[in-house]
Amino acid sequence: MNPERRVALVVGANGVVGRDTIQHLRGLDDWEIIGASRRGGTDTDRVRYIAVDLLDADDAREKLGGLTEVTHVFYAAFQDRPTWAELVPPNLAMLVNSVDAVEPVAPGLRHISLMQGYKVYGAHLGPFKTPARESDAGHMPPEFNVDQQSFLERRSQGTSWTWSAIRPSMVGSSALGNPMNLALVIAVYASISKELGLPLRFPGKPGAYTSLFEMTDANLLAKATVWAASDTGGEGQAFNIANGDLFRWDEMWPRIAAYFDMDVAPPLQMSLSTVMADKEALWNEMSARYGLAHSYDEVSCWNFGDFVFGLEYDMFADTSKSRRAGFHEYVETEQMFIRVFEEFRKQKIIP
Repeated sequence: MNPERRVALVVGANGVVGRDTIQHLRGLDDWEIIGASRRGGTDTDRVRYIAVDLLDADDAREKLGGLTEVTHVFYAAFQDRPTWAELVPPNLAMLVNSVDAVEPVAPGLRHISLMQGYKVYGAHLGPFKTPARESDAGHMPPEFNVDQQSFLERRSQGTSWTWSAIRPSMVGSSALGNPMNLALVIAVYASISKELGLPLRFPGKPGAYTSLFEMTDANLLAKATVWAASDTGGEGQAFNIANGDLFRWDEMWPRIAAYFDMDVAPPLQMSLSTVMADKEALWNEMSARYGLAHSYDEVSCWNFGDFVFGLEYDMFADTSKSRRAGFHEYVETEQMFIRVFEEFRKQKIIP
């Protein structure tokens, strides 16, 4: 193999992170790109797609076992489950099956990038130390992110490939197909509220409205992911990646309302999973009226909205490690929301 040849296998290609990683790689001339996901995709001039069930080790070996040319694996697959403990077996198995399929046949494999998150710091469990740092002590398991990283640490010993772990905050993206898309929660909630003639109310807990928060733009995340995998000294390292600004929802919410040309009313705590459960008929009417392209099920991730808007504590990390290592990109979060909402409209996801 040409030592300069770089062939990326993006695992989880149709998700929020995977899609934007592929888009970023498409803009770089020196990458060949393969996207793997459960549904696959339509091949383009730059991207070849593979449909694979990563929970099935035999299917993974059959579909990925011929990828002898792969040099970099960008792993961003995720399977949701009802409890933290239930998340571990499928998400660890998918990573193990991917590596088991590719590593033996790809002699030029150089790097495996693992997508993680602030769950490593216990952000999902309750108030945690902020700013969170990559060197912070771990927390009581179960935690699939930690198990995945431990697997890569063990597996890479004595090999010619290295690994890195990328830890974003909540990711802002216009991609569908992921149960953790906060921008989509806000956009659909705002669109339905506006259709009903209602002001935009923050639906979360009082403490969540005033706590410090940060997000990670999916485009920024893609750049950081490829950067960390590209001989930058990030081998065997984890990096927090976020936009670079902090905000509180009590400041951001009126700006979001202004984008949708809506009034703001005081917060009113409610379960989105409950109050939005009967809105499918209304969404169908909106789809017919505005020419929307996706079903209510496709744009609904209310459980995730309830989770995020129920976090009554600060949610941010120290990103200075990546800056010291050479990654200096940043994104203004308000502009990220506006851009993502515009993309939703262009894709006929919202009116």
